Amino acid sequence: MSRVSRTPTPHRGRRRWCDTPEDRSEPVTSTQDDQPTGVPAPAPVGPLRDLMYGHIHASALRAVVEHKIADLLADGPRTAEELADRSGTRADPLRRVLRLLAARGLFHEEDGAFTLTDSGTALRTDVPGSQHAPVLMFTDEMFRLAAAGIPGAVRSGEPGFDAAYGCSFFDHLAAAPDKSRLFDAAMTSRPGTVNAHITDGYPFPDSGKVVDVGGGRGGLLRDLLTRFPGLTGVLYDRPGTVAEHLLDAPELEGRWSTEGGDFFTAVPAGGDLYLLKNVLHDWADEDCLRILGAVRAAMTPGARLLVIDAVLPDDGTPHPALDLDIVMLMVLRGRERTAADFRMLLDSSGFRLNRIAETPSLSSLIEAEAV
Repeated sequence: MSRVSRTPTPHRGRRRWCDTPEDRSEPVTSTQDDQPTGVPAPAPVGPLRDLMYGHIHASALRAVVEHKIADLLADGPRTAEELADRSGTRADPLRRVLRLLAARGLFHEEDGAFTLTDSGTALRTDVPGSQHAPVLMFTDEMFRLAAAGIPGAVRSGEPGFDAAYGCSFFDHLAAAPDKSRLFDAAMTSRPGTVNAHITDGYPFPDSGKVVDVGGGRGGLLRDLLTRFPGLTGVLYDRPGTVAEHLLDAPELEGRWSTEGGDFFTAVPAGGDLYLLKNVLHDWADEDCLRILGAVRAAMTPGARLLVIDAVLPDDGTPHPALDLDIVMLMVLRGRERTAADFRMLLDSSGFRLNRIAETPSLSSLIEAEAV
């Protein structure tokens, strides 16, 4: 930003800071000075402005989440002064941040008081599918620095995270327990309807053993065992992750076990159905082949594998997982894949791709069979 004289001066043929047709409320007329004959009109800047200000919106969002402003609005409208008093913040900057986020549809301001919109309600910590933890994770320094490294990733192909931290994302989590807990909480906080779409969208057997490979704290396995009481299950992930599992419910007693290990080398054997939910997109093709190879080695012919991941259209059609594909670029060596990509990985690992079914959520259900 440049210094601006306090005394307005006449100007012709010049535009001031943010003085564009999209930014001004008054009509804009063209003059010979403003728009010389034969010169194309300036391109619209609205979408570009949203992109270049994106990090500002993300930081404003983090501010209200860190101070749990949404929780303070659970019982109804409050002024910025009331919210500041209860959150230990200052009213004026808080009001300005809330005003920005109101323009983005998370809050509503009326008569000097703020309320939550339906979208903003997801920021509360006490609602099903709370997005409090995911917001804290994706606006954490880890992701901000990784995103800043995208220009370098475009040149080198290496994740921006590795350049910023000198190690891989998962190695960093292993050495930083607080970040690991944040990651696990964010993964667990995904809306419960996502698991419902999975349990509704696939014909799970009435009996048998399910092995959830890379299953985190076991949210999906818990829902499966609850929905299908004839199933048993094994939760398999990093030892520190499975130690904080979500399976210890009375109605599931005796029907589950946990194992910690490395899915690159081996996974529990003897399962009838293996799950890989949001695992393969974290990894490059060569790593996916190692994971799938370990899974296939644990399976008997005819056993089923259910891969739960986004499937990108192969014709360039916009898809919500395109954002996530860039997260993979900046943080890991993974990627979102097309149906042809998944078929190649599965064919190369001793599987036959049977079918792909879309769900109302981001992910599709990719069923394969061990051959």
